[in-house]
Amino acid sequence: MQKITTFLTFKDQAEEAATLYTSLFKDSRIINVTRYGQGMPMPAGSAMTVEFELAGQKYIAMNGGPHFTFTDGISLQVSCANQAEIDELWVKLTANGGQPGRCGWLKDPFGVSWQVTPANLGQLLQSPEPARAQRKMAAMLQMQKIDIAALENA
Repeated sequence: MQKITTFLTFKDQAEEAATLYTSLFKDSRIINVTRYGQGMPMPAGSAMTVEFELAGQKYIAMNGGPHFTFTDGISLQVSCANQAEIDELWVKLTANGGQPGRCGWLKDPFGVSWQVTPANLGQLLQSPEPARAQRKMAAMLQMQKIDIAALENA
């Protein structure tokens, strides 16, 4: 049993978000959808909560109404194995109204912040030569989507 579960509260797109997210990662699935009934705060039949797993980790999404919004202070970080995985996730998470950010950060179409980074980002930014380490950091600070080759060559 997972002791701590990330709980995401959406205005009204929890089910759509969970559907997108579970389509992106292996070992992902929607576990359960609980729906609002008559006389409840959201339209009857709409998703109230959506339990889902991403890469085996459990999440819960809820439709809570217009007063719930996301902030950049919380993000979901994805450690990617290679540039192809970064590229694919970047395209899919910024499609349909998502917004690219800087240094591997983006907002998906639902307003959730993500960090799509290489698993070895810390190593890519290091160098025994201080000037080279600074060049690598300066290069990353200019990027939206992380470019592994550009960091290696900086």
